[in-house]
Amino acid sequence: MHGTPNPATVSIRTAAIARDIPTNMAERLIVALDVPSPDDAKELIKQLEGIVSFYKIGLWLLFAEGTDKLIDELIKSGKNVFLDYKMFDIGETVRKGISRAKDRGIKFVTVHGDDEIMKAAVEGKGDCNFLKIFTITVLTSMDDADLKEMGYRLTVKELIELRVRKSLECGCDGIISSAADKPNEIRQLVHNQGLLIATPGIRPVGFKSNDHKRPAIPTQAIRDGADYLVIGRPIIKSQDPASMARTVIQEMELGVSGRSA
Repeated sequence: MHGTPNPATVSIRTAAIARDIPTNMAERLIVALDVPSPDDAKELIKQLEGIVSFYKIGLWLLFAEGTDKLIDELIKSGKNVFLDYKMFDIGETVRKGISRAKDRGIKFVTVHGDDEIMKAAVEGKGDCNFLKIFTITVLTSMDDADLKEMGYRLTVKELIELRVRKSLECGCDGIISSAADKPNEIRQLVHNQGLLIATPGIRPVGFKSNDHKRPAIPTQAIRDGADYLVIGRPIIKSQDPASMARTVIQEMELGVSGRSA
């Protein structure tokens, strides 16, 4: 005899269908390859084999010799690649950059800037459903005081809302935003439940926030509506990266079950 379905589980499955996100929580963990070299990245990937299938490549490796080959190897081995290059340039340059990412089989890519840049990125993507374009809202290392120092008159919350609305108007797929900014509330604010949200600044229970001023634990991030969690240091600096990745995934699953970490 079947029992009553867990409302949280039903909710997460509904969200997965609405936003085209994996129901397998392990596939929603993105490990940031913030290491000195592609060889270091390959060693880490080897240790995480069978546990992690999604990796972010950012500025740490962008200019390192061998990174291009690393990207090809990841894609050929069936891994998903997130290029966190924060493309910020004239429209035509961004359009061509996104088009090349599409040709390579990249899964996620970040862009940043005005309407021209975001629209160009969407044009570069074309009708490709695999590649998802994410825009930057406010870095997790920043708070209201930082924005004021930079000359913004908006609060973090106000700037996030503005950038999310602009992103959706331009046809982008998702945003990068702190889990502390409440992803589900962001979706309600802009009346778009299909908005994908990837959240950096994630720290497992008991870990320091480092330079993130708006961090969150995996359990709460998932509970608050984050679709993908981006984690670097807690995993890559662990004595046992595989064990730490499993711990993070378990904490993410608790966010679905409604239990506490």
